[in-house]
Amino acid sequence: MSRIGNKAVEIPDKVKVNIDDAGAVSVEGPRGKLQWKLPRDIRASVKDNRVSLVREAETRSVKALHGLSRSLVHNMVQGVSEGFTKQLEIEGVGFRAAVQGSILNLSLGFSHPVPFSIPTDIKITVTDNTKITIQGVDKKLVGQVAADIRRFYPPEPYKGKGVRYAGEQIRRKVGKTVQ
Repeated sequence: MSRIGNKAVEIPDKVKVNIDDAGAVSVEGPRGKLQWKLPRDIRASVKDNRVSLVREAETRSVKALHGLSRSLVHNMVQGVSEGFTKQLEIEGVGFRAAVQGSILNLSLGFSHPVPFSIPTDIKITVTDNTKITIQGVDKKLVGQVAADIRRFYPPEPYKGKGVRYAGEQIRRKVGKTVQ
């Protein structure tokens, strides 16, 4: 029994949720609009500012999709009402970032700057040349953009240089010693 799947999703005042007969869920709010299609054996209904999801079969895979579907609908509602944010920090001498139009330019110690094209639904701001804030309505897209930027130069364990998530702890290693 999925405890998360049985829990109803609360809908805030300024958010509209529409579910058609084919299982397409569309959520619209002050920050934007999101769409997603429910899996085959999952049905959803809107009643009294709540979205409730039920499963039509009791197989193991449908039980797993029940909780997943509820979480995805909850993330859609939260995204269009409040939005999602990820923060990255750049550590290293001469390492910096700058937004120029729809491109994020990263200077990460390579012989050339690394350009990253910003997706249309994402807003990136850079403060102090080393702190990157990624904002958007789609939780998956915000996390993927943050992971893609981090992948250019992940933090290394000897000096701690690289792009890291805000608050991420890097396990440091001891370097070579002279004997």
